[in-house]
Amino acid sequence: MKVSILGSTGVIGKNVAFTLARADTVDEIVMFARPQSVDKAKGETFDMYDALAAEDIDCELTPTSDFNDIKDSAIVLITAGIPRQEGMNRRDLAIPNAKIVKNYSEQIAIHAPDAIILIATNPVDIMTTVALKYSGFDRKKVIGIGNHLDSLRLKAYFSQFININSSEVHTRVIGEHGDHMVPLLSSTTIGGIPLKYFVKSVDVDVKRLLNRLKNAGNTIISKKGATEYGPSFAISNLISTIITDSHKILTVSTYLDGEIEDVYDVSLGVPVVLSKKGIAMIVPIHMNDYEKNKFHEACRIVKETTYEVLQALDNDW
Repeated sequence: MKVSILGSTGVIGKNVAFTLARADTVDEIVMFARPQSVDKAKGETFDMYDALAAEDIDCELTPTSDFNDIKDSAIVLITAGIPRQEGMNRRDLAIPNAKIVKNYSEQIAIHAPDAIILIATNPVDIMTTVALKYSGFDRKKVIGIGNHLDSLRLKAYFSQFININSSEVHTRVIGEHGDHMVPLLSSTTIGGIPLKYFVKSVDVDVKRLLNRLKNAGNTIISKKGATEYGPSFAISNLISTIITDSHKILTVSTYLDGEIEDVYDVSLGVPVVLSKKGIAMIVPIHMNDYEKNKFHEACRIVKETTYEVLQALDNDW
């Protein structure tokens, strides 16, 4: 099994590569970089080989700037782009990063037409639509990391606040991977008990917890300069789920055609069943009225920005 990472010398790209290699579920990882960064990619592979030897893992690492090397990839991950700085909104990155994703998506269509495209470049919901349009792939095979990381963060927060093992927390975040994310508190359970009943006996400041969730990225960036381990492990988790054909339900960004709340023509984070063929099923969900309104608000804002980005790309290219 072969996975290619476009943007492999960035913080996320190299961490995903190392996490995947350590998981020992892939045979080869192509670490694609711009020509001026290939030496850095080579250095990363040398360093990783030393670490992998300690665990007797044999995974081929291929540093390259040649798109021909991504041929026969099962998954191509796009992490390349301008990283978000402190105080920046993910949508501030939209147009410059869309140009990168457009170019890479076209190259993937040429050199790895059977691959699944996984998008990590921000703003990820918009970039998912850009990759879909310019690759020409079936929408089941173009997936953004969406709210998977947000859902993991919310799970961790509940676990920490209640002081309970995280495996007992079942929760999900949908909508935009950004300011207009929608935590599905109405269907969150703690040890199988609906949250609305559980919080009566435990002092959980839900409002504070959700505010922490929405500011998680900026908080980390302000303190260490970039998000690193959370996104990398979340992405690796998605890749492993696809490769192993696990059919797990995870929340990713996908292009909607009326499956959730009659929302059309926009990519948003929703729960899906992931398989080796990509998205096997978009999972129907129940929302209360508040969550429905917030989801439609996310739809409106992401759709408007997506249209602006696509128009800019068409005018520029």
